[in-house]
Amino acid sequence: MKNNVLVIGFLFMAMQVSAQQSFKFDFGSGTVQKGFLKVDDKTLYSNGLGYGFDFVAPPQAVTFGKDPLKGDACMSDHGFYFSVDVPEGNYRVKLLLGNGLSPSLTTVRGESRRLFIEKLATKKGEFKEVVFTTNVRYVEIDSTEKVRIKDREKNKANWDHKLTIEFNDAAPSVCSMEIERVEDAVTVFLCGNSTVVDQDNEPWCGWGQMLPRFFDDKVCIANYAESGEAANSFASAGRLKKIMTKIKPGDYVFVEFGHNDQKQKGPNDGPWASYTTNMRRYITETRAKGGIPVLVTSMHRRNFDSEGKVNNTLGEYPDAVRKLASDEKVDLIDLNAMSKILYEAWGPEESVKAFVHYPANTFPNQTKALADNTHFNSYGGYELAKCILEGIKIAVSALATHILPDFKGFDPAHPDPAATFSMPASPFVEIVKPDGN
Repeated sequence: MKNNVLVIGFLFMAMQVSAQQSFKFDFGSGTVQKGFLKVDDKTLYSNGLGYGFDFVAPPQAVTFGKDPLKGDACMSDHGFYFSVDVPEGNYRVKLLLGNGLSPSLTTVRGESRRLFIEKLATKKGEFKEVVFTTNVRYVEIDSTEKVRIKDREKNKANWDHKLTIEFNDAAPSVCSMEIERVEDAVTVFLCGNSTVVDQDNEPWCGWGQMLPRFFDDKVCIANYAESGEAANSFASAGRLKKIMTKIKPGDYVFVEFGHNDQKQKGPNDGPWASYTTNMRRYITETRAKGGIPVLVTSMHRRNFDSEGKVNNTLGEYPDAVRKLASDEKVDLIDLNAMSKILYEAWGPEESVKAFVHYPANTFPNQTKALADNTHFNSYGGYELAKCILEGIKIAVSALATHILPDFKGFDPAHPDPAATFSMPASPFVEIVKPDGN
């Protein structure tokens, strides 16, 4: 009987943690701030506890002072993860980074490698507070229907019932974390394919997972894109329906398809037939919910002619998007045009550095060279995200007011040199090419 009571009590506590919509965590081995939950290197994630360090070895818990929040921290020389069970929704995350023992350098990502904080440095004894908003979603659409996710997505952090934060870089260090569910953030839903998606594993990267780094905490990027999807398959899998259950008036729906639609060869397929019809559906359904649709033309593949000019491998699909945007009076980001400028600025040789091109044995169990001219690495995803930001500044003025001030604009004719870009690698690697081309 006693054991049954303990089990029931334990399950009740787990349910309370899972349903909780705000948390305060004090990291380190010292005194715990009142109202905060203690987190040290023994706080490992479990379904029962509902929070803790996850996936890899935990960081070291240290003490260096008497202040409850600024007198201790969890720090490491490698990346580590912290997960919390939460209901789906948008969450504002406030972090206190740094420590009193040594300089720190922390890059923060969330869920499936969405970039939020890039290389934040602190001196010994210096602390910095950062705030961002992220999205948590479940596969359940309603009580009877789920999004039909692919096998490759079943272990993705984007679709579990947790909010996961990754602390990474040369010397990541965190003192405290506060998480609160919010309803006031403008949500930007992303619909697209492997060029947009949050790629869970190195060395792959979509532009959508780099976008959150450039927005203030009043905007939340909810990236629903998935590898291999076309405009019709994205909708038929329930992804669009899921978005329509979460969207509120004033939210945005960005739509970029084309690479995979192009492979559909039925009698009613093509840029001016099924593709245009399918893309129009996103506009109609978004507007019916009071949302704001934004169309994005597909970026080019890395394909050059003998003179170093980009070959158009997408046919008339970008033109179909331009015409649809004009006909429906929808904001347009012409990523196709910007990517041509960008790729030609790089040229055939330098552009390799933006795509998944790596010699054999660069990654564990990689016995063959990777040479992919469609999918980006982190550098490529970062540069394409900057193109999207420049497009937002030009075409989506209300959303542009939330771009962080350190983004000074981007000229695709003058990309950031690859040699100046550095992003710490996440510990998980996948050498299998994502769906789609």
